[in-house]
Amino acid sequence: MNLRMKWYNVSFNKIILMLIAALLSSCKETNAERESRVHILPFYDDPSFTPKWITPGNDSIWGMHTIPKFSLVNQFGDTISELTFADKIYVTDFFFTSCPGICPKMTRNMSLVQDAFKDDNDVLLLSHSVTPEYDSVSILKNYADAKGVLPNKWHLATGARKEIYDLGRFAYFVEEDLGIPKEEDDFLHTENFILVDKQRHIRGIYNGLNKTAISQLIADIKTLKKEL
Repeated sequence: MNLRMKWYNVSFNKIILMLIAALLSSCKETNAERESRVHILPFYDDPSFTPKWITPGNDSIWGMHTIPKFSLVNQFGDTISELTFADKIYVTDFFFTSCPGICPKMTRNMSLVQDAFKDDNDVLLLSHSVTPEYDSVSILKNYADAKGVLPNKWHLATGARKEIYDLGRFAYFVEEDLGIPKEEDDFLHTENFILVDKQRHIRGIYNGLNKTAISQLIADIKTLKKEL
């Protein structure tokens, strides 16, 4: 009887260990797949976000959509432009400091990206205020301090409302309701994060509220760094 009980115990322990090993292996495989989804990220050329797979260095890249020139002001009152992000990979989004809904979660998730690349000078973050008439430099600075925004890593931008909205709609294509005409006074509100490469091409769009999407964004930035 004692031998049978010992055999049961040994068998049960083996089964438990096998299940744990299988679970750990599955987790490793999932992470590996996320980090190695593709070797080269696609390009995005229009609001449909249809991926275009082009080998870097191919001449057809020169006809792809790029982020245009812009001039805004950050939380320190410094003018920032496309030159601030020259030869940088950056992630951008659109928010406002008084937002009670999705913006706090978006900011927390952008902080995860900041933490992942805080010591990497090749990666920057850019958050545009969609209420620039309210989000003054001082308000952005207070918000940045409260949220742990790192200077020279993550720029919170204010400026001319039309320029910010045009950037959101026509440069970064962040709104999802394609084909619906927009008036100048229509509010811009989106949870999307956009990944931009060193040549100002759009290379990814991500749900800024979704932790899995943020993990993929971080992995894609690492892939982009190897590519460029």
